[in-house]
Amino acid sequence: MAAFIQYAVYLIILVALAIPLGAYIGKVMNGEKVFLSGIFGPCERLVYKVMRIDSQEDMNAKTYALSAVLFNVIGFTVLFLILLFQGILPLNPEHISGNSWHLAFNTAVSFMTNTNWQAYSGEVALSYLSQMMGLTVQNFVSAACGIAVLFAVIRGFTRVKAKGIGNFWVDLTRSVLYILLPI
Repeated sequence: MAAFIQYAVYLIILVALAIPLGAYIGKVMNGEKVFLSGIFGPCERLVYKVMRIDSQEDMNAKTYALSAVLFNVIGFTVLFLILLFQGILPLNPEHISGNSWHLAFNTAVSFMTNTNWQAYSGEVALSYLSQMMGLTVQNFVSAACGIAVLFAVIRGFTRVKAKGIGNFWVDLTRSVLYILLPI
């Protein structure tokens, strides 16, 4: 009975939070002002400036998809190389050797697709750098990429007469700063 009550309370909390969280995410992805805009607004603008992103650009579906694929290919490649060469990279006080190419490939694909499947114990098989700069970064950016693509699909359905579906880089940045970091 106690387990049932616990599950019921959990479900009630999830349903109660879904509406305000959904409204918040909608505002963030539409570029509206939210309560965290004062904190993350300057960070967002700095990212756009450093990365030379035109936040007003409205990409067509092909450009948006190409940007998402390019981002994921680069993320996969960086993570794959970190895992493969972790034995010679810094932040490896245990002198853990690099992963085999097939394990590095499997792990990089898994984290790039946000499935996070691991065939090893991270603390034993991965250096601090691999865990921090590889897996943790991919945990955030792969989820942010998924959110960005979801909103592009939504905009594709709702903006029937418009030429663009948003800006991948803006959506990615907002997903990380305003949604994933606070959560």
